[in-house]
Amino acid sequence: MNLIVNAQPREVTAQTLADALSELGFTGPAIATALNGQFVPREARQTTSLKSGDQLEVLAPMQGG
Repeated sequence: MNLIVNAQPREVTAQTLADALSELGFTGPAIATALNGQFVPREARQTTSLKSGDQLEVLAPMQGG
């Protein structure tokens, strides 16, 4: 299915947000997710279904100084 991930079109086979994050390589423990502009808490990702055209934002903390 086609998703917009951080403003870039991406193709995934996953049906849930948790599986899509894994498929896309977002495996770190410290990430925040929003689906279609709504924050999705970590504990809800496994049960959050995706549909083609959804917009996913994934934010990870920056390191450095």
